[in-house]
Amino acid sequence: MTVALLTDKYELTMLAAALRDGTAHRRTTFEVFARRLPEGRRYGVVAGTGRFLEALAQFSFSSDDLDQLAEFLDPSTLDFLAGYRFSGDVDGYAEGELYFPGSPVLSVHGTFGECVVLETLVLSILNHDTAIASAAARMAGAAHGRPLIEMGSRRTHEVAAVAAARAAYLAGFTGSSNLAAQQRYGVPALGTAAHAYTLLHTTESGPDEQAAFRGQVAALGIDTTLLVDTYDITAGVANAIAAAGPQLGAVRIDSGDLGVLARQVRQQLDSLGATETQIVVSGDLDEFAIAALGAEPVDSYGVGTSVVTGSGAPTAGMVYKLVEVDGMPVAKRSSRKESHGGRKQALRLAKASGTIVEEVVHPYGQEPSESSELSTRRLTVPLVSGGVPVEGHHATADLAAARERVATGLRSLPWDGLKLSRGEPAIPTRVVPPKP
Repeated sequence: MTVALLTDKYELTMLAAALRDGTAHRRTTFEVFARRLPEGRRYGVVAGTGRFLEALAQFSFSSDDLDQLAEFLDPSTLDFLAGYRFSGDVDGYAEGELYFPGSPVLSVHGTFGECVVLETLVLSILNHDTAIASAAARMAGAAHGRPLIEMGSRRTHEVAAVAAARAAYLAGFTGSSNLAAQQRYGVPALGTAAHAYTLLHTTESGPDEQAAFRGQVAALGIDTTLLVDTYDITAGVANAIAAAGPQLGAVRIDSGDLGVLARQVRQQLDSLGATETQIVVSGDLDEFAIAALGAEPVDSYGVGTSVVTGSGAPTAGMVYKLVEVDGMPVAKRSSRKESHGGRKQALRLAKASGTIVEEVVHPYGQEPSESSELSTRRLTVPLVSGGVPVEGHHATADLAAARERVATGLRSLPWDGLKLSRGEPAIPTRVVPPKP
């Protein structure tokens, strides 16, 4: 399967109709934005841009693809697709930027024919990765600097798991259990053992938890993390220290009342002389559970299902809308699905302290004058020029910069914007109309 077929049929039937009536070559701008944030969210994190640029470079139709498409497309449309290579421009927010309702996250400029076929690819990548990154950023904020491990590969599609690991790492997670994410994007791989390894060490005499721990330590060293809740946690901690000694790296708790158990385990570890042994917790954690554990003696968190499913918001709700044709603004007027016409750019205004106060979306090339008391930062940057990706926005190369953007963006939010409780977006978005 090629990248070009990761699309919906109606993209190509629209193309066929536009080629037939002569409109396929009109110059257009398509814009990606979210009309609103997921319910209760105060900000979002842009992610997936680098993956989209990688996919765009591979977006072409093979002879096998064209044979399949010949079932419903005419010869002239097939000829167009046979020579398809995107030659237009793309601009938008760099990965890791925060976004708000109406933010022009991505704009695609070119002929209608070359832009319309990208809709599904753009949205499937950005909606997924942005949802994951937005949830992960909330979890990282709730963790207050404690490390987070993404471990949700077994709770999502095998391909989506790799993208989810990248998005979570981009938004502040320390690493992932997914090895493909390490291979493809350089995401640090983390993990030791599951309950199955402990259960394996069962003999006719019964379970031998200490033997399992000795085996793991022999293979991985005393810096490893031993899973102590297979049977009885108190006995598990005692067995862990007996097997590894007080220099054991960490123990992990994966079930039960994590706050209560963490306190008990910390006290027990300290009494055994393992004062530097850390406590890792996992088991159906989300940002609210992480926040609730903030005062407990927890050193790091393992998060699975909630992060790879967007913690209740599995899509960012982004849309890909035609906003300009041959330089003329066009806009959808459907009830609750309105859009603002015209090619746009965006600025973000901040106080001298660095706290952001407003996002300003304005017509392309018509930057508004703002108060001298506020600093102005341009958000819209070139990503593709003449079909060629602009250096610095590759899916792997830009991860470190994207992580820093997320961290910087979160530090710039007003205090209310960091709350996990339901509320309005952290800052308002102002749309400036075109000059007459």
